[in-house]
Amino acid sequence: MRTSRRGIHPDGFTQASGLFPTSALGGLARLVTLPGMSAAVVKFEYATVPLLIHATKQILDQWGEDGWELVTVLPNPTGEQHVAYLKRPKG
Repeated sequence: MRTSRRGIHPDGFTQASGLFPTSALGGLARLVTLPGMSAAVVKFEYATVPLLIHATKQILDQWGEDGWELVTVLPNPTGEQHVAYLKRPKG
């Protein structure tokens, strides 16, 4: 279990990180507070996208226009191309 000055979540996620496991998603959700509103859990959907070296910017720009946020880019295990991992709020 990780510790924090703000407390420990039973599953080891700290309140400081704002991340909590969600079994229905099989992933994480972030606790968000908007001005004048109470905290709400935002659920995300995820996508993996192969990146072509000659069109990386165009591919990422198009996904960004569709509301997707880039999380990370990692090399493909074969080394032939990179893979982008993206997320966006569900709904």
